[in-house]
Amino acid sequence: MKGLYCRLNDSEEVKFVIQETDVPATLGDHQVKVQVKGCALSPVDVRLFNDLKLQRDTAPVGREIVGTVRQVGPKVSFFQPDDEVVGILSLDTEVSGLCSTVTIHEQLLVPKPEKVSWVSAAGAVRDGLRAYTALHTLAHMAVGQTLLVLDGASPFGVLSIQLAHYHGVKVLATAHSQDDQKFLEQLRPSVARVIGVWDAKVDLAESCLEETGGLGVDIVLDAGVKLYEEEPEAQQPLQLPHKHDIITLLGVGGHWVTMEHNLQLDPPDAHSLFLKAASLSFLNDEVWTASTARQGRYLHILRDVMDKLSTGTFRPLLEDPVPLYEATVSMEMVQKRQVRKRVVVQL
Repeated sequence: MKGLYCRLNDSEEVKFVIQETDVPATLGDHQVKVQVKGCALSPVDVRLFNDLKLQRDTAPVGREIVGTVRQVGPKVSFFQPDDEVVGILSLDTEVSGLCSTVTIHEQLLVPKPEKVSWVSAAGAVRDGLRAYTALHTLAHMAVGQTLLVLDGASPFGVLSIQLAHYHGVKVLATAHSQDDQKFLEQLRPSVARVIGVWDAKVDLAESCLEETGGLGVDIVLDAGVKLYEEEPEAQQPLQLPHKHDIITLLGVGGHWVTMEHNLQLDPPDAHSLFLKAASLSFLNDEVWTASTARQGRYLHILRDVMDKLSTGTFRPLLEDPVPLYEATVSMEMVQKRQVRKRVVVQL
């Protein structure tokens, strides 16, 4: 049986290869054997693997899976054969989600609604979990608040906008290109304001303060930030906002949810946040599978993501499904962030 794996060479460069692998013949008490129908591709966070001491010679690629239950362990109570399920493989899994069958603990899976396609379920589970973690768990989103989503045309950005609209939140979003701006302006329900940061004349903080009557936004979801006035050339095309801009546009009692794991705040930055009684949270959705501390809440979120997919509240941003033989090339593009939509491999 073949699966997709990544190898690290001495220069820390990631290489992806399809290689043979074996699935254990016997199941644990609470394990489920799933025949995979689709698997979404996300960038491999090599640093996270190293931090958690999980780095091996090869690491499996593709953890967001959807498929049909083929066999269950003796103490499995949630599922039975032929159930359609969706879930995220644990960080320490040794099997790629692109294998034809995988074994996974029953408490990492939820049922897939009949109305939801294989591709949509696999493509939305990670971004849906991330949006819920950011807006509910970290930012405590409430009706009537104002949310700024940076890079709103990304797969995560789109689901965050749709989740916020569902809960009666006013949404502002940034666009990194003219195409992104056109896409965001056509979204329904509509975004209150699309800020085209691709245009050098547009000032992000000024636009947000103008839209909110000078009060600032209640929640900011970033997609990375500039830490210094001058960033390396390689990061300039990403059009990341400066951390000072985000602090400026944040309102009193606001929540800043960041994906910048190297964020550094100088004393004047911290003092500005103190004066606004604002909070800062780090978005790392991997904690749900890295720790079992809130397993019930995790499963509740996954079920809610699937429910919103089935009702049409969530409409994920997906590329056309790719076959297994194109998975290596597709994964290289995903790792280099050369694709704007979520890529799903259909098995």
